[in-house]
Amino acid sequence: MSLWIHQLPNGWEEAPLKTRLARNDGGVWGDDPDGDGDTIVLRSTEQKVDGTWSIEEPAARKLTAAEVAGSFLEAGDLVVTKSSGSELHIGKTSLVSPEVAALRACYSNFMQRLRVDGRTEPRFVHYWLNNSLCREQFSYLSNSTSGLSNLNAGLIGSVWLAFSDRAEQVRIADFLDAQTARIDALIAEKERLAQSLSEYQYSYASSLMTRGMNPDAEFESTSFPEIGSIPKHWTTKRLKFLGNVRSGVAKGKDNGEKNTVSLPYLRVANVQDGFVDLTEVLEIEVAQCEAARYFLQKNDVLMNEGGDNDKLGRGTVWEGQIAPCIHQNHVFAVRLFDTSLAEWVARFTSTDAARSYFFLRSKQSTNLASINQSNVLELPVPMPPDEERTTILEEVRRSAKATTELIQHVQEHIERLREYRSSLISAAVTGQLDISTFKEAN
Repeated sequence: MSLWIHQLPNGWEEAPLKTRLARNDGGVWGDDPDGDGDTIVLRSTEQKVDGTWSIEEPAARKLTAAEVAGSFLEAGDLVVTKSSGSELHIGKTSLVSPEVAALRACYSNFMQRLRVDGRTEPRFVHYWLNNSLCREQFSYLSNSTSGLSNLNAGLIGSVWLAFSDRAEQVRIADFLDAQTARIDALIAEKERLAQSLSEYQYSYASSLMTRGMNPDAEFESTSFPEIGSIPKHWTTKRLKFLGNVRSGVAKGKDNGEKNTVSLPYLRVANVQDGFVDLTEVLEIEVAQCEAARYFLQKNDVLMNEGGDNDKLGRGTVWEGQIAPCIHQNHVFAVRLFDTSLAEWVARFTSTDAARSYFFLRSKQSTNLASINQSNVLELPVPMPPDEERTTILEEVRRSAKATTELIQHVQEHIERLREYRSSLISAAVTGQLDISTFKEAN
């Protein structure tokens, strides 16, 4: 008897999953591909948290004939993530659709393939395994080794489910297919709205900081193609004439016999677009005689050297939240001659003009991009008169605050939809929801 399931309708039974399985098989990984008869092997990274697939560039692997023969996925199979570095992903389960089966794919050794028996509807089990009642069981049963949460065939088979007869399972699965599709469409619509709001705020701020707020202003071209035209009474100054750009301490530097001190330091991960994330601040050993050169000061503008393209040059103002604090060499600190310009410079780094400038001058590698200190120094910054600059910044703050509040409202609605989706599935697969009554009510 299970501790997870209660109050089943008459005619239903609760039973371990293993009693309804025809197959319960581990996956394969094989050897590196050589281009000759390689086989697609799906990975747990191609499963989303909700169990849907996201297959864009599946891996090709060299498998033996025996491995291939036993591991091809068929429509109706269920694939469970059994090893993951995140408890959020452990136990996530994907249903193999005819389209996925057509890939003629196997599945990795971090996954387990389940094939249900003839009494059982695969879609019904798919909804069961991805609902909170089962995911809690997977989390409870999993064990950790080397930073991974792990399940095995026996543990997966030991989770308890509730079963009606197969005809009722099919009706429930059909109902949930329709209802979750409707909810998912609403969620996708809300996510698009949140993205549109974010993009609007970005574009609006970019326009304000390069064209100002007066639609009747006269414009003239600059010599900087990323900026284009600006109001005629503005100027443009390169960053090197506004302040000094300071590099940080290199990680892993050999301090030799020097006395060292351990200090908190900022990494690229700490410097977000418009704010400093201090959730995790690491410490680094630095020579005592060199520490002062890396100390951050209030109103320094922090800018990232690189990472993904969206991280290039993005910056924010350091408010002195931690003292003393230094920065890594992948984070530049701009010390302005006039600290009243700090917010203007920091916000400008997030505009279309600045991002285009950094992207066009960046060094691109396979997965990362970076800019050097010389390019940061040459960044052109539009400069309106002081009073106008203050007015523009006030409008940028106002619009950013309003947009953030709207996005938070949308995200709260999305979360409520997800909670409703989860509760609907839980109620349906345990027989607590009268499907016919639900349909009449809608």
